Amino acid sequence: MTVDKKNWNENEAILHSLQEDILVTNTDGIILKVSEATGDIYNVDSKEMIGKSVYDLEKEGVFSPILTPIVLKEKKKITLVQTSKEGKKLLVTGIPVFHDSGELVRVVSYSHDVTELLNMKKYLTDMEHEMERVKGELEILRSRHHHSEGIIATSDEMKMVLQSALQVADVDVNVLLLGESGVGKSHIAKFIHNKSQRKAGPFIEVNCGSIPDSLFEAEFFGYEAGSFTGADKKGKVGLAELAEGGTLFLDEIGELTLSNQVKILKFIQEKQFYRVGGTKQRKVDFRILAATNKDLEKAVDEREFRRDLYFRLNVVPITIPPLRERTSDIMAMIDYFVTFFCEKYQRERELDEGVIHQLLIQDWKGNVRELMNLIERLVVTSSKQLIEMQNLPPGYIKQIGDISTFEHDGQSLRDILEAVEEQVLKNAKEKHKTTTLMAQRLGISQPSVVRKLKKYNIK
Repeated sequence: MTVDKKNWNENEAILHSLQEDILVTNTDGIILKVSEATGDIYNVDSKEMIGKSVYDLEKEGVFSPILTPIVLKEKKKITLVQTSKEGKKLLVTGIPVFHDSGELVRVVSYSHDVTELLNMKKYLTDMEHEMERVKGELEILRSRHHHSEGIIATSDEMKMVLQSALQVADVDVNVLLLGESGVGKSHIAKFIHNKSQRKAGPFIEVNCGSIPDSLFEAEFFGYEAGSFTGADKKGKVGLAELAEGGTLFLDEIGELTLSNQVKILKFIQEKQFYRVGGTKQRKVDFRILAATNKDLEKAVDEREFRRDLYFRLNVVPITIPPLRERTSDIMAMIDYFVTFFCEKYQRERELDEGVIHQLLIQDWKGNVRELMNLIERLVVTSSKQLIEMQNLPPGYIKQIGDISTFEHDGQSLRDILEAVEEQVLKNAKEKHKTTTLMAQRLGISQPSVVRKLKKYNIK
């Protein structure tokens, strides 16, 4: 077969053989050449595009924005994202073509359909947002049980505390932790620090109640060499200065004297201070967390605590409930502390059900600290693997109902324990609607609850 070279245009043949969108314009934006693939991309007839102006095609909505004027202005290769009438996203590249004389005479452009790529990018962005949301939920889920900060939370009350702590962790807002002694305020403070952007920085805890009033300023702000009798000859860096880039936790803030409250207020407001005996002003970048077991509002009314300092600290208050108000945490803590101290002292110990019931109904005025100390005592002092009622200190054997009469009636310990168990189950049945919830609160399995209710004929 012979080729008709007279009627055959090699350049045109090569242009149309390409499966790419290629378009050539002059400096006025008039289309001179176009590949067949171009028409398919823009849903027009390629042949009808020849001779038309790209400016007119933009007005008609065939594609936007146009590339030609940008290439003419910049006189260099330009790439941008163009949108077709059908909503396709095209990555268009325009290349200037120069004459031997150096004059720009043509603009050649080619494109790639990147609609799917952009959709994929949007999908990935949405997935990133979803992952961030799930990450936040996982943080909360992890907060329900054991943490490296020593927090155990299975109750709704403590879950809310941890959720509030997570919400404020990433912002340098002042947080005031409220609650009775031993509820775990310092653990929550460490939790906030470890979840914050300052986690790589130091966590400096200042127990405002343990530092003598006369030494507080020197301990907190530090002092220069020879500033007072008995001072270190080299001087000393204060606790405030050590908190640079991290978190400064003022525990027992309610124990500060009024004179030291003034100094703390000025320090928090200005974030700068002088060492005792020093003349150089020092600045420090820190985040303030404070805690107290006192009623600061009452202390303010009684003029024992400065109102301006109270409002400076009380930006976000978080109240940690006492242990007696979150009984479902008690069982989790019992399990945790028994395991912990058994491993620490290399002993095998477990608690009798009667002991567990007694622990569940205590007032726990010392809260978590008291429970932890008692479990440690029981693990260390018990001589048998099973820790029974007789191992409990007298103060922890709480009478329920008319339990005191059992001893006078000559009943056995087993009978007394069963009576205690029956009373506990009755109390739980009154408070909780389902056996599942009863099991969660009592720290036993749901089948055990059903079996025990049947045993004592509790309906």
